[in-house]
Formats: sequence, C-alpha cells, structure tokens
Amino acid sequence: MQDWLTVHEGSAPLVIGLPHTGTDIPAAIEARMASPWLARKDADWWVDRLYDFAIDMGATLVRTGVSRSVIDVNRDPSGVSLYPGMTTTGLCPTETFDGEPLYRAGQEPDAAEIGERRTVWFNPYHAALQGQLDRLRSRGPVVLYDAHSIRSVVPRLFEGELP
Repeated sequence: MQDWLTVHEGSAPLVIGLPHTGTDIPAAIEARMASPWLARKDADWWVDRLYDFAIDMGATLVRTGVSRSVIDVNRDPSGVSLYPGMTTTGLCPTETFDGEPLYRAGQEPDAAEIGERRTVWFNPYHAALQGQLDRLRSRGPVVLYDAHSIRSVVPRLFEGELP
C-alpha cells in the first residue's frame, strides 16, 4: 500500500471513495506552485472525518492523501469534461475553482509529467477502488459512493449560493 493511499476494508456492500480530501503535495511540485494555500484551497475539507462513522457501519473507505491540485483522481484522464459547456478542472488542474493560477508562469506540468502523475497516483487510486469493488462483488451487489464537498459560493462554477 502507498503511504498516500488509505484503504479501510469493511464487510458491508458499500465502498466510499474520498478523492479530494488530500492536501499532500510533493515538495518538488509545491515549489513550482504560486501559493501553498491556493494549491490546497479546493480540497474537500473534513469530508474524510465526516464519513468516519461509515467504518462502524462496515463500509469500505478508499482515500487519497494527495491534493487534487497535483492530480484530480475524479476526472476523466482523456480530458472529457464532467460538465460539458461549463467551467471545470482537468486531470492536473492549473487553476483554482476561482480561476487563480496554481503554478508560477511556465511551471505548469507538461504531457509527460501528467502521464507520470497518472501512473503514480491516478491509476493506483482507481486500482484500489476496483479491487475493493471486486472483493465485495464476490458476495453480491455493491454500492460505490463518491464523497464530496465544495464551498457554498463559487461564482465561476455555480450561480448563487449552494445549500
């Protein structure tokens, strides 16, 4: 198991994915970023703590500790938008939800680096999810629940105030 990837194996037919609760950024990547705070700003803060109760219910939890600013493990690696026609972030975001640059000029990851990040973090996260789904499917149907949160006001992404 990777030190950035946490898997709690439960016996209930429920897998909870926590793709955006991480705030870890490797030093070499963080050194190229505009601000350590901006690089962590769009995390799904405290969602991992919110779903701690699920462990007592027998749920399986799969969590990455890596910041979504390094790689967003909840994005299509092909670049297809989750929200066609709307502003969204990519596999390796270069700006915050508010449109602020994550990297200093000229320091953004290139295609080779994005591929490496996919190999190092994206693929193992999804392999862990798939492994847990396969383990539990051997007993019957399983539900995968993707746990998220977001700030109430993000004008670039949503009109008004979210509940």
